[in-house]
Amino acid sequence: MKLLEYEAKQLLAAAGVPIPRGEVFARGEARSFSAPVVLKSQVPTGGRGKLGGVRIVQSETEIEDTINQLFDHPIKGFRPQKLLAEELLAIESEFYFSFTINRETSQIELLASAGGGVEVEEQAAADFFRRPVDARSLDTLSDELADYLDIADKAFLLQDIVAGAYSCFINNDCLLLEINPLILTARGALVAGDAKITVDDAALFRHSDWQFQDKATDHNFVILGPSGTVATIANGAGLAMATVDTIAARGLTPANFLDIGGTATPDKILQCFQQIAQLPKVEVIVINIFGGIVRCDDVAAAIISARQQIANLPRLAVRLIGNREAQARELLAQHETPLYPDLETILEDIA
Repeated sequence: MKLLEYEAKQLLAAAGVPIPRGEVFARGEARSFSAPVVLKSQVPTGGRGKLGGVRIVQSETEIEDTINQLFDHPIKGFRPQKLLAEELLAIESEFYFSFTINRETSQIELLASAGGGVEVEEQAAADFFRRPVDARSLDTLSDELADYLDIADKAFLLQDIVAGAYSCFINNDCLLLEINPLILTARGALVAGDAKITVDDAALFRHSDWQFQDKATDHNFVILGPSGTVATIANGAGLAMATVDTIAARGLTPANFLDIGGTATPDKILQCFQQIAQLPKVEVIVINIFGGIVRCDDVAAAIISARQQIANLPRLAVRLIGNREAQARELLAQHETPLYPDLETILEDIA
Protein backbone atom coordinates (compact mmCIF):
# COMPACT_ATOMS: atom_id res chain seq x y z
CA MET A 1 0.00 0.00 0.00
CA LYS A 2 1.41 3.35 -1.08
CA LEU A 3 0.85 6.08 1.48
CA LEU A 4 0.15 9.70 0.69
CA GLU A 5 2.86 12.20 1.61
CA TYR A 6 1.11 13.46 4.72
CA GLU A 7 0.51 9.89 5.92
CA ALA A 8 4.18 9.02 5.41
CA LYS A 9 5.24 12.14 7.29
CA GLN A 10 2.95 11.29 10.20
CA LEU A 11 4.75 7.97 10.57
CA LEU A 12 8.15 9.62 10.29
CA ALA A 13 7.27 12.30 12.84
CA ALA A 14 6.08 9.63 15.28
CA ALA A 15 9.52 8.03 14.92
CA GLY A 16 11.30 11.31 15.68
CA VAL A 17 12.18 12.42 12.15
CA PRO A 18 11.77 16.22 11.76
CA ILE A 19 9.14 17.32 9.21
CA PRO A 20 7.99 20.81 8.17
CA ARG A 21 5.17 22.45 10.10
CA GLY A 22 1.95 21.96 8.18
CA GLU A 23 -1.68 20.94 8.05
CA VAL A 24 -3.83 18.70 5.88
CA PHE A 25 -7.27 19.72 4.69
CA ALA A 26 -10.05 18.66 2.35
CA ARG A 27 -11.99 20.99 0.10
CA GLY A 28 -14.20 23.30 2.13
CA GLU A 29 -12.54 22.56 5.48
CA ALA A 30 -11.36 25.32 7.79
CA ARG A 31 -7.69 26.27 7.52
CA SER A 32 -5.31 28.15 9.79
CA PHE A 33 -2.20 28.69 7.64
CA SER A 34 -1.14 31.88 5.89
CA ALA A 35 1.26 32.90 3.13
CA PRO A 36 4.01 32.23 2.31
CA VAL A 37 3.12 28.55 2.10
CA VAL A 38 3.78 25.46 -0.01
CA LEU A 39 0.61 23.68 -1.19
CA LYS A 40 0.89 20.06 -2.29
CA SER A 41 -1.62 17.73 -3.94
CA GLN A 42 -1.95 14.49 -1.98
CA VAL A 43 -2.07 11.83 -4.68
CA PRO A 44 -0.51 8.33 -4.70
CA THR A 45 1.97 8.95 -7.50
CA GLY A 46 5.29 10.66 -8.10
CA GLY A 47 6.27 13.56 -10.31
CA ARG A 48 3.85 16.04 -8.72
CA GLY A 49 6.31 18.94 -8.87
CA LYS A 50 6.78 18.71 -12.64
CA LEU A 51 3.05 18.17 -13.24
CA GLY A 52 1.74 21.21 -11.37
CA GLY A 53 0.84 19.45 -8.12
CA VAL A 54 3.15 21.52 -5.89
CA ARG A 55 2.74 25.29 -5.69
CA ILE A 56 4.52 27.97 -3.68
CA VAL A 57 2.13 30.78 -2.71
CA GLN A 58 3.72 34.05 -1.63
CA SER A 59 0.61 36.21 -1.35
CA GLU A 60 -2.43 35.80 0.89
CA THR A 61 -4.71 36.87 -1.96
CA GLU A 62 -3.52 33.97 -4.13
CA ILE A 63 -4.20 31.16 -1.63
CA GLU A 64 -7.87 30.48 -2.42
CA ASP A 65 -7.42 30.41 -6.19
CA THR A 66 -4.39 28.14 -5.89
CA ILE A 67 -6.26 25.74 -3.61
CA ASN A 68 -9.14 25.47 -6.09
CA GLN A 69 -6.74 24.95 -8.99
CA LEU A 70 -4.96 22.11 -7.17
CA PHE A 71 -8.18 20.35 -6.19
CA ASP A 72 -9.37 20.55 -9.81
CA HIS A 73 -6.04 19.41 -11.30
CA PRO A 74 -5.59 15.62 -11.72
CA ILE A 75 -2.08 14.17 -11.51
CA LYS A 76 -1.62 11.04 -13.64
CA GLY A 77 -5.33 10.32 -13.38
CA PHE A 78 -5.60 11.00 -9.63
CA ARG A 79 -7.60 13.98 -8.39
CA PRO A 80 -6.59 14.98 -4.83
CA GLN A 81 -9.08 14.60 -2.01
CA LYS A 82 -6.76 16.49 0.34
CA LEU A 83 -3.99 19.08 0.14
CA LEU A 84 -0.98 19.49 2.41
CA ALA A 85 0.00 23.04 3.36
CA GLU A 86 3.54 23.42 4.73
CA GLU A 87 5.88 26.16 5.85
CA LEU A 88 8.23 27.51 3.20
CA LEU A 89 11.75 26.43 4.18
CA ALA A 90 14.96 28.28 3.37
CA ILE A 91 16.94 25.53 1.65
CA GLU A 92 20.71 25.26 1.85
CA SER A 93 21.09 21.78 0.30
CA GLU A 94 18.92 18.86 -0.81
CA PHE A 95 19.77 15.16 -0.45
CA TYR A 96 18.14 11.84 -1.30
CA PHE A 97 17.70 9.19 1.40
CA SER A 98 15.83 5.88 1.46
CA PHE A 99 15.51 2.45 3.02
CA THR A 100 14.36 -0.43 0.87
CA ILE A 101 14.58 -4.21 0.76
CA ASN A 102 17.19 -5.73 -1.53
CA ARG A 103 15.43 -8.81 -2.91
CA GLU A 104 18.68 -10.43 -4.03
CA THR A 105 20.38 -10.28 -0.62
CA SER A 106 17.24 -10.28 1.58
CA GLN A 107 18.66 -7.30 3.46
CA ILE A 108 17.46 -3.81 4.26
CA GLU A 109 19.50 -1.36 2.22
CA LEU A 110 20.21 2.33 2.70
CA LEU A 111 20.41 4.34 -0.51
CA ALA A 112 21.46 7.99 -0.57
CA SER A 113 22.65 10.72 -2.90
CA ALA A 114 24.17 14.15 -2.45
CA GLY A 115 21.81 15.38 -5.18
CA GLY A 116 18.19 15.14 -4.08
CA GLY A 117 15.00 16.62 -5.47
CA VAL A 118 13.14 16.14 -8.74
CA GLU A 119 16.18 15.21 -10.83
CA VAL A 120 17.42 12.33 -8.67
CA GLU A 121 16.03 9.66 -11.00
CA GLU A 122 18.34 10.86 -13.77
CA GLN A 123 21.46 10.04 -11.74
CA ALA A 124 23.47 6.92 -12.57
CA ALA A 125 23.14 4.02 -10.13
CA ALA A 126 26.89 4.09 -9.49
CA ASP A 127 26.61 7.62 -8.11
CA PHE A 128 24.50 6.55 -5.12
CA PHE A 129 25.68 5.71 -1.62
CA ARG A 130 24.45 2.13 -1.07
CA ARG A 131 24.95 0.05 2.07
CA PRO A 132 23.26 -2.90 3.79
CA VAL A 133 21.98 -1.89 7.22
CA ASP A 134 20.86 -3.36 10.52
CA ALA A 135 20.27 -1.90 13.98
CA ARG A 136 23.85 -2.58 15.10
CA SER A 137 25.44 -0.63 12.25
CA LEU A 138 23.32 2.53 12.36
CA ASP A 139 25.77 4.85 14.13
CA THR A 140 28.75 3.85 12.00
CA LEU A 141 26.65 4.05 8.87
CA SER A 142 25.36 7.51 9.80
CA ASP A 143 28.90 8.85 10.22
CA GLU A 144 29.91 7.35 6.88
CA LEU A 145 26.84 8.87 5.23
CA ALA A 146 27.55 12.30 6.74
CA ASP A 147 31.03 12.22 5.20
CA TYR A 148 29.60 11.18 1.83
CA LEU A 149 27.06 14.03 1.90
CA ASP A 150 29.79 16.46 3.04
CA ILE A 151 27.88 17.40 6.20
CA ALA A 152 30.19 15.87 8.81
CA ASP A 153 29.37 18.77 11.14
CA LYS A 154 25.73 17.59 11.08
CA ALA A 155 26.54 13.95 11.81
CA PHE A 156 24.70 13.99 15.14
CA LEU A 157 21.52 15.27 13.43
CA LEU A 158 21.86 12.72 10.68
CA GLN A 159 22.26 9.92 13.25
CA ASP A 160 18.87 10.80 14.73
CA ILE A 161 17.23 10.84 11.29
CA VAL A 162 18.78 7.53 10.20
CA ALA A 163 17.80 5.88 13.49
CA GLY A 164 14.28 7.30 13.39
CA ALA A 165 13.72 6.36 9.76
CA TYR A 166 15.02 2.84 10.40
CA SER A 167 12.70 2.47 13.38
CA CYS A 168 9.80 3.69 11.23
CA PHE A 169 10.73 1.22 8.49
CA ILE A 170 10.84 -1.76 10.87
CA ASN A 171 7.87 -0.93 13.09
CA ASN A 172 5.54 -0.21 10.17
CA ASP A 173 6.48 -3.20 7.99
CA CYS A 174 7.69 -0.93 5.20
CA LEU A 175 8.77 -2.09 1.78
CA LEU A 176 10.07 1.38 0.88
CA LEU A 177 10.80 4.51 2.90
CA GLU A 178 12.05 7.45 0.87
CA ILE A 179 12.86 11.01 1.93
CA ASN A 180 13.39 13.18 -1.12
CA PRO A 181 14.49 15.76 -0.56
CA LEU A 182 16.11 15.53 2.84
CA ILE A 183 16.62 19.26 3.33
CA LEU A 184 19.47 21.03 5.06
CA THR A 185 17.96 24.40 5.93
CA ALA A 186 19.74 27.73 6.09
CA ARG A 187 19.47 27.47 9.88
CA GLY A 188 21.33 24.17 9.91
CA ALA A 189 18.42 21.81 10.52
CA LEU A 190 17.78 18.55 8.66
CA VAL A 191 14.12 18.10 7.68
CA ALA A 192 12.18 15.57 5.61
CA GLY A 193 10.94 17.85 2.84
CA ASP A 194 8.97 15.12 1.06
CA ALA A 195 8.35 11.49 1.92
CA LYS A 196 7.17 8.32 0.23
CA ILE A 197 6.34 5.13 2.11
CA THR A 198 5.03 1.79 0.88
CA VAL A 199 3.85 -0.60 3.60
CA ASP A 200 3.32 -4.34 3.28
CA ASP A 201 -0.40 -5.07 2.83
CA ALA A 202 0.17 -8.54 4.29
CA ALA A 203 1.03 -6.91 7.64
CA LEU A 204 -2.33 -5.15 8.04
CA PHE A 205 -3.40 -7.61 10.75
CA ARG A 206 -0.59 -6.27 12.95
CA HIS A 207 -1.63 -2.64 12.62
CA SER A 208 -5.17 -2.04 13.83
CA ASP A 209 -4.17 1.63 14.27
CA TRP A 210 -3.64 2.15 10.52
CA GLN A 211 -6.36 4.38 9.10
CA PHE A 212 -4.84 5.46 5.83
CA GLN A 213 -6.87 7.18 3.13
CA ASP A 214 -8.31 4.84 0.49
CA LYS A 215 -6.33 5.66 -2.64
CA ALA A 216 -7.91 3.30 -5.16
CA THR A 217 -4.56 1.74 -6.00
CA ASP A 218 -5.46 -1.93 -5.59
CA HIS A 219 -4.90 -2.16 -9.33
CA ASN A 220 -2.01 -1.41 -11.66
CA PHE A 221 -2.76 1.86 -13.45
CA VAL A 222 -0.19 3.38 -15.80
CA ILE A 223 -0.76 6.33 -18.12
CA LEU A 224 0.98 5.61 -21.43
CA GLY A 225 0.81 9.10 -22.91
CA PRO A 226 -1.20 12.33 -22.92
CA SER A 227 -2.50 11.78 -26.47
CA GLY A 228 -4.03 8.33 -25.93
CA THR A 229 -7.58 8.00 -27.29
CA VAL A 230 -8.38 4.40 -26.32
CA ALA A 231 -8.43 3.57 -22.61
CA THR A 232 -8.33 -0.01 -21.38
CA ILE A 233 -9.53 -2.01 -18.39
CA ALA A 234 -8.52 -5.67 -18.14
CA ASN A 235 -7.80 -8.26 -15.45
CA GLY A 236 -4.41 -9.90 -15.24
CA ALA A 237 -1.19 -8.27 -16.37
CA GLY A 238 -0.91 -10.58 -19.39
CA LEU A 239 -4.39 -9.83 -20.70
CA ALA A 240 -3.98 -6.12 -19.96
CA MET A 241 -0.69 -5.98 -21.86
CA ALA A 242 -2.08 -8.01 -24.77
CA THR A 243 -5.07 -5.66 -24.97
CA VAL A 244 -2.82 -2.59 -25.12
CA ASP A 245 -0.53 -4.22 -27.71
CA THR A 246 -3.45 -5.28 -29.91
CA ILE A 247 -4.93 -1.78 -29.84
CA ALA A 248 -1.56 -0.27 -30.81
CA ALA A 249 -1.09 -2.84 -33.59
CA ARG A 250 -4.35 -1.64 -35.16
CA GLY A 251 -2.95 1.89 -35.44
CA LEU A 252 -4.91 3.24 -32.47
CA THR A 253 -3.31 5.08 -29.53
CA PRO A 254 -3.71 3.37 -26.14
CA ALA A 255 -4.05 5.81 -23.26
CA ASN A 256 -3.24 3.54 -20.34
CA PHE A 257 -2.45 0.13 -18.93
CA LEU A 258 -4.90 -0.98 -16.22
CA ASP A 259 -4.96 -4.39 -14.53
CA ILE A 260 -7.77 -4.62 -11.95
CA GLY A 261 -6.36 -7.87 -10.56
CA GLY A 262 -8.32 -10.83 -9.27
CA THR A 263 -10.04 -9.40 -6.21
CA ALA A 264 -11.52 -6.15 -7.50
CA THR A 265 -14.88 -5.11 -6.05
CA PRO A 266 -17.52 -3.03 -7.89
CA ASP A 267 -16.42 0.04 -5.90
CA LYS A 268 -12.78 -0.42 -6.87
CA ILE A 269 -13.70 -0.95 -10.51
CA LEU A 270 -15.81 2.22 -10.40
CA GLN A 271 -12.74 4.09 -9.15
CA CYS A 272 -10.88 2.82 -12.21
CA PHE A 273 -13.51 4.44 -14.42
CA GLN A 274 -13.17 7.67 -12.43
CA GLN A 275 -9.42 7.71 -13.03
CA ILE A 276 -9.83 7.07 -16.74
CA ALA A 277 -12.50 9.76 -17.03
CA GLN A 278 -9.85 12.32 -16.09
CA LEU A 279 -7.67 11.50 -19.11
CA PRO A 280 -8.32 14.36 -21.55
CA LYS A 281 -8.12 12.67 -24.99
CA VAL A 282 -9.92 9.37 -24.36
CA GLU A 283 -12.77 8.67 -26.79
CA VAL A 284 -13.56 5.06 -25.92
CA ILE A 285 -12.90 2.68 -23.02
CA VAL A 286 -12.23 -0.93 -23.99
CA ILE A 287 -13.16 -3.33 -21.18
CA ASN A 288 -11.67 -6.79 -21.73
CA ILE A 289 -12.39 -9.15 -18.82
CA PHE A 290 -11.88 -12.89 -18.49
CA GLY A 291 -13.86 -13.81 -15.39
CA GLY A 292 -12.06 -16.31 -13.22
CA ILE A 293 -11.80 -14.97 -9.70
CA VAL A 294 -13.22 -11.65 -10.91
CA ARG A 295 -16.99 -11.91 -11.33
CA CYS A 296 -18.33 -10.56 -14.60
CA ASP A 297 -21.51 -9.33 -12.88
CA ASP A 298 -19.37 -7.23 -10.48
CA VAL A 299 -17.74 -5.60 -13.49
CA ALA A 300 -21.18 -5.08 -15.04
CA ALA A 301 -22.43 -3.42 -11.84
CA ALA A 302 -19.44 -1.05 -11.92
CA ILE A 303 -20.11 -0.24 -15.58
CA ILE A 304 -23.72 0.67 -14.76
CA SER A 305 -22.61 2.82 -11.80
CA ALA A 306 -20.02 4.57 -13.96
CA ARG A 307 -22.60 5.46 -16.59
CA GLN A 308 -24.90 6.82 -13.90
CA GLN A 309 -22.34 8.73 -11.83
CA ILE A 310 -19.64 10.01 -14.19
CA ALA A 311 -20.54 12.92 -16.41
CA ASN A 312 -19.21 12.79 -19.97
CA LEU A 313 -18.04 9.19 -19.61
CA PRO A 314 -16.46 8.10 -22.92
CA ARG A 315 -18.06 5.42 -25.04
CA LEU A 316 -17.75 1.89 -23.61
CA ALA A 317 -16.84 -1.22 -25.61
CA VAL A 318 -17.29 -4.25 -23.37
CA ARG A 319 -16.20 -7.86 -23.60
CA LEU A 320 -16.95 -10.04 -20.55
CA ILE A 321 -16.47 -13.79 -20.58
CA GLY A 322 -16.31 -16.40 -17.83
CA ASN A 323 -17.50 -16.35 -14.21
CA ARG A 324 -21.16 -15.16 -14.01
CA GLU A 325 -21.12 -13.99 -17.61
CA ALA A 326 -24.86 -14.68 -18.09
CA GLN A 327 -25.78 -12.52 -15.09
CA ALA A 328 -23.54 -9.73 -16.38
CA ARG A 329 -25.12 -9.91 -19.81
CA GLU A 330 -28.58 -9.64 -18.28
CA LEU A 331 -27.62 -6.66 -16.12
CA LEU A 332 -26.06 -4.76 -19.01
CA ALA A 333 -28.98 -5.53 -21.34
CA GLN A 334 -31.26 -3.74 -18.87
CA HIS A 335 -29.11 -0.63 -19.36
CA GLU A 336 -28.71 -0.93 -23.13
CA THR A 337 -25.03 -1.82 -22.98
CA PRO A 338 -24.24 -4.60 -25.47
CA LEU A 339 -21.43 -7.11 -25.08
CA TYR A 340 -18.91 -7.79 -27.83
CA PRO A 341 -17.92 -11.41 -28.52
CA ASP A 342 -14.18 -10.68 -28.73
CA LEU A 343 -11.55 -7.93 -28.83
CA GLU A 344 -11.18 -8.14 -32.60
CA THR A 345 -14.84 -7.21 -33.08
CA ILE A 346 -14.40 -4.26 -30.73
CA LEU A 347 -11.42 -2.97 -32.69
CA GLU A 348 -13.23 -3.33 -36.01
CA ASP A 349 -16.06 -1.24 -34.58
CA ILE A 350 -13.98 1.56 -33.05
CA ALA A 351 -11.21 1.82 -35.65
